[in-house]
Amino acid sequence: MSEIKRIETGPRMSQAVVHNGTIYLAGQVGKPGETVTQQTREVLAQIDRLLAECGSDKTRILSAQVWLADMADFAEMNAVWDGWVAPGHAPARATGESALATPDYKVEIIVVAAQN
Repeated sequence: MSEIKRIETGPRMSQAVVHNGTIYLAGQVGKPGETVTQQTREVLAQIDRLLAECGSDKTRILSAQVWLADMADFAEMNAVWDGWVAPGHAPARATGESALATPDYKVEIIVVAAQN
C-alpha cells in the first residue's frame, strides 16, 4: 500500500495531499477584500510554497482550475498568471466563474502537480 502524505491538515481539509508522486492542492485564495491582482499574486505564492514543501515546483504542474467570482476579471488575473507560469511548462487549465466561499474572495486556484 502506498503512503498518503497530508500537508497542513486541519479538521476540514488539508492544503496538500501527496500520493504516488502526485500532489493535489486545495483551492488557494488570497486575502479577502484585496484586488484581483493582489489575490492572484498571493495565491500563486502559496502554490509555489506548497509545491516546494511537497518536493515540486510550478514546472511540474499538470493541471490548474481557476475560479473567478466575476469573469470580467479574467484579463486582470491572466496578466499575473502569464508572468508567473514557467515558459514552456504551461499546465492544462480551465477557468470558470463561481460564487466563492465569501464575496471578498475574487480568485481561487486549484492545482495538481507531479513531484520531482
